Amino acid sequence: MRRLTILAVMLLAGPALAQDAEDRAEIAEVIEDQLSDFVARDVAGAWDHASPTIQGMFGTPERFARMVEGGYPMVWDNRDAEMGALREEDGALRQAVRVEDAEGRGWLLDYEMVETPEGWRINGVGVRPAPDLAA
Repeated sequence: MRRLTILAVMLLAGPALAQDAEDRAEIAEVIEDQLSDFVARDVAGAWDHASPTIQGMFGTPERFARMVEGGYPMVWDNRDAEMGALREEDGALRQAVRVEDAEGRGWLLDYEMVETPEGWRINGVGVRPAPDLAA
């Protein structure tokens, strides 16, 4: 399992949400696990972290995997994930994450999280290129 660095502030992040530490840790673990599952091509494992809404949209783990591979290559082949701020925006709980793709380019991911009876699940991901933080 890859080691995540939890950042206090991240460029994508808005106002931080005062979520309890247990929820924050579980949310980070769900995202980290799904990212690791994609790299390992464990489609069933990645599918398990998707919300019921996402699962309903795609119907099968294989369709879900094809969508991620084609539409989110920085998630499919990710590395060096760093958690940013957890915040509430427009009534949704969002976790900021910075990843690098297979070519080393940085991306900011904005994970929408929902709590289900089975725990936290990923309900969608917004993506944009990360600014060059080395400048």
